[in-house]
Amino acid sequence: MNKIDLNGRVAIVTGGAQGFGRAIVQRFAASGAKVAIWDFDAALAEKTAKEIGGETKVFKVDVTDTAARDATLAAFGKIDILVNNAGIAGVNKPVWETDLEEWRKVLRINLDGPFICCKAIVPEMLKQKYGRIVNIASIAGKEGNPNASHYSASKAGLIALTKSLGKELAAHDILVNAVTPAAAKTAIFDQMTQQHIDFMLSKIPKARFVQVEELAAMVSWLASEDCAFSTGAVFDISGGRATY
Repeated sequence: MNKIDLNGRVAIVTGGAQGFGRAIVQRFAASGAKVAIWDFDAALAEKTAKEIGGETKVFKVDVTDTAARDATLAAFGKIDILVNNAGIAGVNKPVWETDLEEWRKVLRINLDGPFICCKAIVPEMLKQKYGRIVNIASIAGKEGNPNASHYSASKAGLIALTKSLGKELAAHDILVNAVTPAAAKTAIFDQMTQQHIDFMLSKIPKARFVQVEELAAMVSWLASEDCAFSTGAVFDISGGRATY
């Protein structure tokens, strides 16, 4: 594992209890950061924090309600890094069979959530004139996956949010970037049909899903001071699916 210096930094990782989020928390902690796990499943998050160790604290959070911001500031004194990772896949159906409430649920968590978290935390970063925001989007946000219009649209929206916010904050040493991974074998697969999983795998030239540790490595660099001139950008990690 290459060394990334996050010593003295305080990070928030939404959805940090499992999957991509857990891997990011683990890599951040190994890199010297203090980490706040924001997750709706507090019990699982506590288990994760105990196993990872370091200065890791758990805050039970619905990402559309950021009351935990003040608690995080009280615990750590500042917020340097925000990783908007929490998300759901939703039910796999074509557009004309997708229930409106299902559409709204996916957009609420996957797009409204990151917007609300950024809105709450960016003012704190502006005060200290430093920050790194990394949004976990998806290859689906670039290409659109069939039978996943709500998920694809939410991730496309997150990519656009990244570009807009990156431009707004570029002069303040607050950098905002997104990553667009191919799927990984995490709990989110439980929400998908096997047909949809097979479709995603068939699109990846490397003929495997991304490993959570691979994504965490990219996110750690984007969250560090070494990432100093990239903002509003979208970093591909799709095993060759997106070559543009």
